[in-house]
Amino acid sequence: MTSEITDHQNIEMRKAVPQITVETFFIKSLGLQIEKYDPDEVTVMLPFREELTNDGTHYHGGVIAAAMDTAGAMAAFSNHDFNKGHNASTISLTINYVGVAKKSNLICEATTKKRGKELIFTEVTAYDSEARVVAHAIQTYRIA
Repeated sequence: MTSEITDHQNIEMRKAVPQITVETFFIKSLGLQIEKYDPDEVTVMLPFREELTNDGTHYHGGVIAAAMDTAGAMAAFSNHDFNKGHNASTISLTINYVGVAKKSNLICEATTKKRGKELIFTEVTAYDSEARVVAHAIQTYRIA
């Protein structure tokens, strides 16, 4: 039988999420940086690197998706009650690519829109360095 996590422990666990995230193997290889980590609002930045592109100029769509998925997951965890669990996964990620990030950093802003018993719904918008929209995503994330 597990004991209840205290409010202080919940806060400390939420605070640990950014560091844990950027140290995971794949995210570390991307070089994703946390710009903002507030309850239900997260901003991450992916510095431009030629090896993350299709052609030396434009990001590969999978790289954009990975950055957006990570930002959404962090938004889901940013105000999570760990008494409800800590095992997590993306259930759904729908992305509309509406622009390109041409030799530009990629900035992803994620907001939690609704929290259910296990499902958390987030929206993520990716921008280039000039604040032009590159992609918009709706994510369903599960923490149980």
